[in-house]
Amino acid sequence: MGADTVRPKDSGENAERRREQRGWYFYDWAVSVYSTSVLTVFLGPYLTSVAESAADPDGFVHPLGIPVRAGSFFAYSVSLSIVVAVLVMPLAGAAADRSGRKKPLLAVSAYLGAGATAGLFFLDGDRYLLGGLLLVVANASLAVSMALYNAYLPQIAEPDERDAVSSRGWAFGYASGALVLILNLVLYSAHDSFGLDEATAVRICLASAGLWWGAFTLVPLRRLRDRRTAPADGAAPAIGGWRQLVSTLRDMRRHPLTLAFLLAYLVYNDGVQTVISQASIYGSKELGLDQTTLIVAVLLVQLLAVAGALGMGRLARSYGAKRTILGSLVAWTVTIGAGYFLPAGAPVWFFVLAAGIGLVLGGTQALSRSLFSHLVPPGKEAEYFSAYEMSDRGMSWLGPLVFGLTYQLTGSYRDAIVSLVAFFALGFALLARVPVRRAVAAAGNPVPDRI
Repeated sequence: MGADTVRPKDSGENAERRREQRGWYFYDWAVSVYSTSVLTVFLGPYLTSVAESAADPDGFVHPLGIPVRAGSFFAYSVSLSIVVAVLVMPLAGAAADRSGRKKPLLAVSAYLGAGATAGLFFLDGDRYLLGGLLLVVANASLAVSMALYNAYLPQIAEPDERDAVSSRGWAFGYASGALVLILNLVLYSAHDSFGLDEATAVRICLASAGLWWGAFTLVPLRRLRDRRTAPADGAAPAIGGWRQLVSTLRDMRRHPLTLAFLLAYLVYNDGVQTVISQASIYGSKELGLDQTTLIVAVLLVQLLAVAGALGMGRLARSYGAKRTILGSLVAWTVTIGAGYFLPAGAPVWFFVLAAGIGLVLGGTQALSRSLFSHLVPPGKEAEYFSAYEMSDRGMSWLGPLVFGLTYQLTGSYRDAIVSLVAFFALGFALLARVPVRRAVAAAGNPVPDRI
């Protein structure tokens, strides 16, 4: 009889967990369109062209009186957005864990980012400063919202489910990005038929990503539930959040193996994020490829990333997440190194490069997220995932900065792209030294059979 009374309860808990997981997937579905259509495809080349139209005869713009080569403005704006995110994310994560109210913070950051993205419709003429400002707001908001979103993973998935759940989330995101890119491709390629000029078509594609982001955010906000906790003291939320942040930083020193993983992830994911944000500029400015070719290439990345995320999730079940990630970093190093030698004006070879990136992109990100979820001490999910997101997007300012500085100094996007190989090689060396099974146990979590 005892078993009979427990089984319905377990069944109900499992059903509720599955319902939350399905809602959780939809934030990837909502937000990935920004990463794909805005950050990867359209905004880099378009904002660069706007900056070039505002540049002086030597090709420099002067934000706040600082001489910046127009071709570096986008990369510098990405770096600035990440610095802003670094200042906000830990506070948001600490406040979420103190109150147990992640959903309101997720809603604020998501809709602030969606609104800034929709505002890109007004980016035209020589308004490069407007574009830079909206990029900073949208990208920083994305980073904060993803820290809160990722923090749900340990709460909605059992340890042996997390690789699969995380991989499905990334697959949802890449499927969403592919679908919207197809719509973008139709609008951009046939803009004359719609009575639009090229710039207006691009601005519509940019703004539509913000509308998509905002609309589908409603699904996770309805299905995810807060785990409310009482504050540890009577401090005001903002003051308590800062106190908790200091406590979090101190606490992380007690988990050096978790910090070792974060350091490795910081390095190699800096390379991943920079490739994502700068690939379209490399294709358009260095290889002379048109916007339609870039859209098709990124669409290819999205489609193969779905298969890559799911396929690498299966590999992780056989070989463990760590080994699978290490294998992907070898593939990243080879692929980006080969990108240096791509001939200009040859779309086919750019598509081959895109295919290589797509096959490893989703799996690298999904397995890194699920592996880190095992290294988080129980009860500190949002705080630690804020630190993770600082490594994911929040600390990924160095790659764009290196890319921008390399171009500023050499005038060559080839030199800029090949400089990113160092991030993958060093990340591999650092991750290989992390004893992940010992790190999971040290965090106070059960150690999976294979990790």
